[in-house]
Amino acid sequence: MKVAFATKSLDKIDDHFGHAKTMAIYEVDETGYKFIEYRHFEDIPDEEYDKIAYKVEGIKDCTIVYVIAIGATAAARIVKARIHPVKVNEPTPIEEMLEKLVDTLNTNPPPWLRKALTDSKEKI
Repeated sequence: MKVAFATKSLDKIDDHFGHAKTMAIYEVDETGYKFIEYRHFEDIPDEEYDKIAYKVEGIKDCTIVYVIAIGATAAARIVKARIHPVKVNEPTPIEEMLEKLVDTLNTNPPPWLRKALTDSKEKI
């Protein structure tokens, strides 16, 4: 499954979904993870609705998006697009979160993660 990380620093989850100009995209499964690309959001529309739609469209192939913060409207739009938003409480290294995610996939994934895995297989 593809996982997006809202990032300013390129190595930490440290940006708000609505403000993020860069998303780091990784492929993740039970065997590990692999960096895919940085997706840049440079020409972000001014209108709030368009801004959210633009970002959601840019990560529509992802199953999960990690953020430091996200507004209620954006979270609802992401969920409607079958992407699971995950908010972290403080800036967190992306690799640390990836290792935790792989470990969780290999142990007992919580219901939301099992659903995310199922959804990612349906997106293929």
